[in-house]
Amino acid sequence: QVQLVESGGGLVQAGGSLRLSCAASGSIFSINAMGWYRQAPGKQRELVARITSGGSTDYADSVKGRFTISRDNAKNTVALQMNSLKPEDTAVYYCNTDVTVVHGIGFRTLERWGQGTLVTVSA
Repeated sequence: QVQLVESGGGLVQAGGSLRLSCAASGSIFSINAMGWYRQAPGKQRELVARITSGGSTDYADSVKGRFTISRDNAKNTVALQMNSLKPEDTAVYYCNTDVTVVHGIGFRTLERWGQGTLVTVSA
């Protein structure tokens, strides 16, 4: 019903940059918050950055000043610009969103995850 497709992961040297993108598609009435999470090997999934429909943002302390989240409400997309990458940023990055869909005569809010994209930062 609602799908998230991510792109932009890859291998980069420390100090380099990458840009992740995520597009939501399907029977979407509205999209609420959109965000990026990451999971490194042997660690729990953690929030990287989040942005509300109004544009308010929240970042993990470890990425503040280096990463920037943005969204295009008209295109249902969210992006994560990652600069000054460090080896500890190596992880699978997941796009996440809360979407409202039409459900019968009303609405329903769903949480959706992307398939994940691998970011590897070499020292």
